[in-house]
Amino acid sequence: MYEKDQVRIFVVEDDPAYSKFLNYVLSLNPDFEVEFFATGKDCIAQLHKKPSIITLDYSLPDMSGEKVLKSIREFDPDISVIIISAQEKIGTAVELLKAGAFDYISKDEEAKDRILNSIKNARNKTSLIREIDRLKHEITVKYEFEKSILGSSSAIKKVFDLIEKAVKTQITVSITGETGTGKELIAKAIHYNSKRKNKPLVAVNVAAIPKDLIESELFGHEKGAFTGAAARRIGKFEEAEGGTIFLDEIGEMDLSLQSKLLRVLQEKELTRIGGNQIIKLDVRVIVATHRNLQEEVRAGRFREDLYYRLLGLPIHLPPLREREKDILILAKHFADHFAKENDLKKLIISHEAQEKLLQYSFPGNVRELKSVIELAAVMSSGTEIRGEDITFNTPIREDAILAKEMTLEEYTYRIIRSYLIKYDDNVLEVARKLNIGKSSIYRYLKEMEAKGI
Repeated sequence: MYEKDQVRIFVVEDDPAYSKFLNYVLSLNPDFEVEFFATGKDCIAQLHKKPSIITLDYSLPDMSGEKVLKSIREFDPDISVIIISAQEKIGTAVELLKAGAFDYISKDEEAKDRILNSIKNARNKTSLIREIDRLKHEITVKYEFEKSILGSSSAIKKVFDLIEKAVKTQITVSITGETGTGKELIAKAIHYNSKRKNKPLVAVNVAAIPKDLIESELFGHEKGAFTGAAARRIGKFEEAEGGTIFLDEIGEMDLSLQSKLLRVLQEKELTRIGGNQIIKLDVRVIVATHRNLQEEVRAGRFREDLYYRLLGLPIHLPPLREREKDILILAKHFADHFAKENDLKKLIISHEAQEKLLQYSFPGNVRELKSVIELAAVMSSGTEIRGEDITFNTPIREDAILAKEMTLEEYTYRIIRSYLIKYDDNVLEVARKLNIGKSSIYRYLKEMEAKGI
């Protein structure tokens, strides 16, 4: 198995000395996985290994360069074929390039640099083709929302209705819901079913970016704008030009940046940090949060004018406990998907396991259900998920806590762990809920885990 960033290269060269030279040149890059062939037939026989790039000697003992090139193109036209030849006939080079060769390089003193540069360009072409294929797949299959957002409960049907309204217009959409309800999936469904589907969808998790970097991340900066700004950076809004920007956890944005975001949204333009150029924007905005932004406004943590600018079409995702009818539909989907991905036989969820799923409140919502089913699939024997295979990270209840004698420190640690599970390891949120400092949370975790608790 090859790493994602590695490139498989076939070298077809019958001259042992030049083959040794190419081996030296290509071995300089650890990302290259190289196989050598002395004949065209040997190379063609191994095309099923799916090389990204082939360097092809024009004069081979068994086949002409044109014939080998034709066979490669018939097998896969996306393979980049770089012809390397001792001949320097312009006419030959032109004909080979017309026939689909990626490049034509002469065996001279500049060959090393030209080969490496050509491989670099071919690698970029391959990455672009893969990205286009990925986007096509997402557009045509993944985000047909009634297939990817599963459920038949009245609560989720209301969401379907709102998505349909959202895709017909360019209105800003604000998605709310508890952690794990699938807010990013809704944003993708809206984008990939809208008129902007062929343009970028750029997702930004506001909570995951440090406060001092978020402005540069969103709006970009010019070279020398601040210490460490060694080059111009294009921000996420510019990356999303013509498409959609999805600002997840918008409720975590610092007040000082909220005013700058408001101006960008109002004026539909921005200026990079340290720059003077005004950049016009055509970007649809979708935001999401697990917070109640009205309460945040009342508490003075979120600007009221920004709140109304972002409100647009509100879509609230119900927690899984309010979608009881959907739990088994989703559980079956996750079990089928896991079995398919891992080459397992189709899994059946037993009646006992179904009852156990329906009796649980799923504080982690759809994300937790997926995790529970995948673990159950691993733990199951045969083709059935049994009740005993289903295990939960059940939030700690007061009676469960008090049933076991522990020190106050141990109680505190277990409460913190329970809240971290419930709020998806969001330390800031847990600190607010428990009214303690983040440093206290880290201290308890470190001390108690050191004790093996």
